[in-house]
Amino acid sequence: MKVTRILAVAAFAALAACSKNPADKPAEAAATPATPPLITVNGQAISQALFEDYVKAVANKPSSELSPEDRDQIKENLVRIELIAQQAEKDGTTKDPEIATRLELSRITLLQQAVAQKYLKEKSPTETELRAEFESQMASTPMVEYHARHILLSSEENAQKVIQQLDGGADFAKLAKTLSGDKGSAVKGGDLDWFSPNSMVKPFAAAVGGLKTNEYTRTPVQTQFGWHVIQLLGTRDRTPPTFDAVKDQLNQIVLTKKFKAYSDEMMKTAKIDPPLPGMPAPAAAAPAAPGDKPAN
Repeated sequence: MKVTRILAVAAFAALAACSKNPADKPAEAAATPATPPLITVNGQAISQALFEDYVKAVANKPSSELSPEDRDQIKENLVRIELIAQQAEKDGTTKDPEIATRLELSRITLLQQAVAQKYLKEKSPTETELRAEFESQMASTPMVEYHARHILLSSEENAQKVIQQLDGGADFAKLAKTLSGDKGSAVKGGDLDWFSPNSMVKPFAAAVGGLKTNEYTRTPVQTQFGWHVIQLLGTRDRTPPTFDAVKDQLNQIVLTKKFKAYSDEMMKTAKIDPPLPGMPAPAAAAPAAPGDKPAN
């Protein structure tokens, strides 16, 4: 985010310089020399601030905490990146539709993060807000865990065949090892270990919740992953977390909700065409009254 701010300031300064007569520059501007670049690459300046941000990204610490050798190596890496970026500009890589799209996505994502940081800077959740969120989360979190296993198939027909084999006495674990498309659990006989209903997709969680211990689904369960045959192996009560144990998570949840509310207000006044699902269509302009003159 510092890089974006620096580049924005530099761009603004360049525009201002182009629009003013040199004689009109204030005296204090002449008394404040520009910060020299850390290094230039084919005339392109790399600032100290950009270098520091790059160091933090790759080393997770400021450059002052690195050895001179490490700083030099990171500086060399940054120069190489700049050279490759310059070559990309020469080659027209930035005009490639896919690359241009990814650059634009990076741009709007970075700006969104910067706005979020600025907006939330003075909006730290209060103890009351955190407590209220804790109560809300506890009310909506099932205090039960399931132990289940499953067999993932590519079609309803194949899943139905597995159910028929189970009805005939086939071993669930053996079928899972040989037939399940979920290779991670297949090696364990389809065992998914203990899990909370909230950690599974809704159709899967709903099917598990309707089973008795050792019972398997008599009808294939469809999710975005395929068709499942599920067997419930057991249930147990879940110990609720304490407020202090999840306070950091609650803080993030509350901040996320605050920023969403901020963007919700933008959505209400934005002109979005066509409207997103669930959003009201833009109000049509009122018809002109007889004798009204069109606006210039």
